Amino acid sequence: MTTSERTEPLAAGETMLDDATLVARARDGEIRAYEQLVLRFQGPMYRLALRMLGNKGDAEDVVQEVFLVAWRRLDQLQEDAAFVGWLYRMTTNRCLNVIRARKPVADVELDQQESAGSVGRPDRAAETSAQMAALTGALDQLTAEQRACWLLREVHGRSYEEIAKAIGATTTAVRGRIARARAQLAEVMAPWR
Repeated sequence: MTTSERTEPLAAGETMLDDATLVARARDGEIRAYEQLVLRFQGPMYRLALRMLGNKGDAEDVVQEVFLVAWRRLDQLQEDAAFVGWLYRMTTNRCLNVIRARKPVADVELDQQESAGSVGRPDRAAETSAQMAALTGALDQLTAEQRACWLLREVHGRSYEEIAKAIGATTTAVRGRIARARAQLAEVMAPWR
């Protein structure tokens, strides 16, 4: 089921609404419809921002700003069905701006929750922690654009075309950045295979 096919109730007793319908209603000024869109997409946008920025506070600020800007500019969106891609594009661009504004390159912290298999096994927990630290370090070595492309593709499952629109590049450039990111990550992660 694609994101645009997903449906959730708008209010008790109402029928299930897809993303495009909620966007259309929100564009007409229906605040409850926009609230549903925020609830539906704040998690994915936050996870993207957190992985790009490595800082919970910065990620929260970016997501809050993105949804506020989206609400204010909703009338500028050409197609209701393009809302999700628009959110990814705004979130990615805002994160890239935050990264560029920083003096040093930020550390990228991935969710470092232990896998279920490591519970009660200190050796497995230590190995998992070391792997996550290696991956975090490897992601930190990527350029901001490579990191954005890799995260959007590998973690968020976005298409090359969606990523290209989100970062303002060609699909060829996106494929190249992802290929370089994968090669760099594979090299760093080789000992963990």
